[in-house]
Amino acid sequence: MTGLLAVVLAYLIGAIPFGYLVVRFSTGKDVRSSGSGNIGATNVLRTTGRAAGVITLLLDMAKGFGAVWLAAWLTQESTVWSSAAILAVMAGHAFPVFLKFKGGKAVASCVGAFLYVTPLTVLAAAVIFGVAVAVTGYISAGSVLATATFPIGIWLVDHPPTSLLLTAILAAGFIVYRHRPNLERIHAGTENVFRWGRP
Repeated sequence: MTGLLAVVLAYLIGAIPFGYLVVRFSTGKDVRSSGSGNIGATNVLRTTGRAAGVITLLLDMAKGFGAVWLAAWLTQESTVWSSAAILAVMAGHAFPVFLKFKGGKAVASCVGAFLYVTPLTVLAAAVIFGVAVAVTGYISAGSVLATATFPIGIWLVDHPPTSLLLTAILAAGFIVYRHRPNLERIHAGTENVFRWGRP
């Protein structure tokens, strides 16, 4: 019963739409009506500025970390329930009950969630992300490449229990799937190119 409670709480924490709230409180606007229409940090960065984008990124990561920390605390560090909480917090971000189940791609919440259980592998994925963005100019390409290689990294570095490895595979597949429109735009040459100085 405690495990189920942890999963429900993880979903509700993930459903807190920080990107939407940051933009609403700072500008009075609805971020979903600008740019890509996404509530994630990348769209907040492009439409509202660096400060709002960074704040959104940190808050989305924090809710992922916090949800899994809470699940671990409630279930005496159960790997199975912590793994379920990772998927739940990502589901909450992608399908938030507070925004009629239309949310973001769950990259930052995934990073924060795995940061609690596999920090070294997350650091390695961050390096892959940074290099990919620097080479391609696309945040989406960095997200997809880092996410797609993450299960291999967690298997090589952490030698995790089966439940955690399966969670990493499911999380990676979900994020890549959510990035399909971005990949199509990259192929068509219409994806937004990231420049820190000109978001």
